[in-house]
Amino acid sequence: MRKLIYWVHTSLDGFIDGPNGAFDWPVFAREMQAYAHEVHGGVDTFLYGRKVWDMMSAYWPTADENTDEEHALTFAPIWRSTPKVVFSNTLEKADWDTTVVGGDIAAAVRAMKAEPGRDLLLNGGSQVAVELGAHGLIDDYQVFVHPVMLSGGTPLFPGGFDRLNLNLQGSQVLDGQVVLTRYTKR
Repeated sequence: MRKLIYWVHTSLDGFIDGPNGAFDWPVFAREMQAYAHEVHGGVDTFLYGRKVWDMMSAYWPTADENTDEEHALTFAPIWRSTPKVVFSNTLEKADWDTTVVGGDIAAAVRAMKAEPGRDLLLNGGSQVAVELGAHGLIDDYQVFVHPVMLSGGTPLFPGGFDRLNLNLQGSQVLDGQVVLTRYTKR
């Protein structure tokens, strides 16, 4: 069975974006990029909530044009070629090899996990993570804590589920600044 990995960046004070949706604060240097490429090599589908989808689809389709930034040059082609799923009850269609799923997202993810293939990667999206976590569908939580206090924004986990006990799999410091902590479900 495929695993669902939840990959999320957070500030030290527990927000995944800043006031007014700002997402200009994550440290994404060489070690973080190498780790991202390793994770992306083990998945074959990217999952998004609507808000993260809007941000990703506005940037990644052309991120490798007119730049010499290593991560953009490497990840943009991966992003374009990887199948994507957006969970939304308002979005009707999306480009870039993307399927839009509304309604019962837990049932949709259960079905995806049962299909053959590599793992699934949920990128950010606290509401989607809360819903899928409440149904026990997230297998691997990968939380990147960045050295910033945002003092507002979207909470990392806005509630909406019962207590969830996890197993610590490990932690590491990336680029001398970001702490990655990994947990798996019990």
